[in-house]
Order: sequence, then structure tokens, then C-alpha cells
Amino acid sequence: MSKYEIDNLWKYNLPNAWRLVYSVAGSEVEIIAILLEWFPHKEYERRFNY
Repeated sequence: MSKYEIDNLWKYNLPNAWRLVYSVAGSEVEIIAILLEWFPHKEYERRFNY
């Protein structure tokens, strides 16, 4: 996702058809989950061209 300059992107389905988009970064010592955006299913479909 070029807006955030990341090389991995994950999606988590939330209740009531909401979606959470996040990335994972880190090293051998620590792992960091970066929450990028959350939005309703319709907006998710528009954003990712479904």
C-alpha cells in the first residue's frame, strides 16, 4: 500500500462487516502490529476494487 510505504498488508474481519487493515513489522526481538485503517465492508470493497 503505497500511501503508508509498507511491503505487507493484512486484513482482519471485524463484527458487523467491518474490516481492519494492518501491517506487521519488527525484528527478532520485537514484533509490532501497525493498525492502518478500519472501515465498513462497502468502503473496503471500493478501496480494494472488489
